[in-house]
Amino acid sequence: MHIFITGVSGFVGGAAARALLAGGHTVAAMSRSARSDEVIRELGAQPVRCDLESVSAADIGSADVVVHCAAFVDVWGPRDAWYKGNVLGTQAVLRAAEKAGVSRFIHMGTEAGIVHGQHINGADETYPLAPDSPYPYCATKAQAEQAVLAANRPGFSTIVLRPRFIWGPGDQTLLPAIEKMSARGDWTWINHGQAKTSTIYIDNLVHAIDLALTQGKPGQAYFILDDEVSTVMEIVTGMATSKNLVLGDRNIPAWLADFLGASCEGVWRLFRLKSDPPLTRHAAMVMSRDCVLNGDKARLELGYTPLVSVKDGLEKMKAPRA
Repeated sequence: MHIFITGVSGFVGGAAARALLAGGHTVAAMSRSARSDEVIRELGAQPVRCDLESVSAADIGSADVVVHCAAFVDVWGPRDAWYKGNVLGTQAVLRAAEKAGVSRFIHMGTEAGIVHGQHINGADETYPLAPDSPYPYCATKAQAEQAVLAANRPGFSTIVLRPRFIWGPGDQTLLPAIEKMSARGDWTWINHGQAKTSTIYIDNLVHAIDLALTQGKPGQAYFILDDEVSTVMEIVTGMATSKNLVLGDRNIPAWLADFLGASCEGVWRLFRLKSDPPLTRHAAMVMSRDCVLNGDKARLELGYTPLVSVKDGLEKMKAPRA
């Protein structure tokens, strides 16, 4: 197949491109700079100079499938950054893909689309989306997913994959944050890291993307998960240990983390500070709420089974990257 991917400079998009190329597909990828062109060519893919605001049918060309991984995932930014990147960006790629005659559109969603600050235990895909979530990332990912599923029609099938807590070698978000905080000695647990969470190892997510090229029901969303459920402390400590990092046992209660996150955001907005706040409402929420999901639908309709266990994934993280 000929596949067009957005977000190849990110953790998921880059891993997907490598795996799909290794599987014999041809890959073109959205590129926003000369440096990005170089990275994409090194992977063996074809860079296409465009962005989420300018992407057109001509950019997507003769692709059979679009895999849309690009999103605004930063912990902090202008108030409208999440809406522009996640909602308007997704709508633009959808329009371009449909106009280009793409037959399948695979959207990288997230469990965050159902989150408005609650504990979640055992939710499946019938659990309602939260487009009015108080957390901008959650709200805009829900709105983007709504647009993707609404665009499904005969000849243009759309599928949403919803990973939770993506981890593994090459992680560009959580592990670097852990490393920085460990080096400064200021890692802090929330509620002793006892919140329970589903997770997804990067190779398992890439496997699901490969399956979604041909499997799954159009117009449907799928949670993509590891088999195991971990506590936040178990998975984060495992990741840290794989890099010989020590996190310590400093801890604050969830109510205090929520208060501090909101306070930091208020101060940063008031004084228009350019740096990232030390804590945000979203980060405090993610680290303190249970989020255990039901992945049966992906097994049944995608034929998905995790290829790598959490234990084996942590071992793989110890190996030097090629």
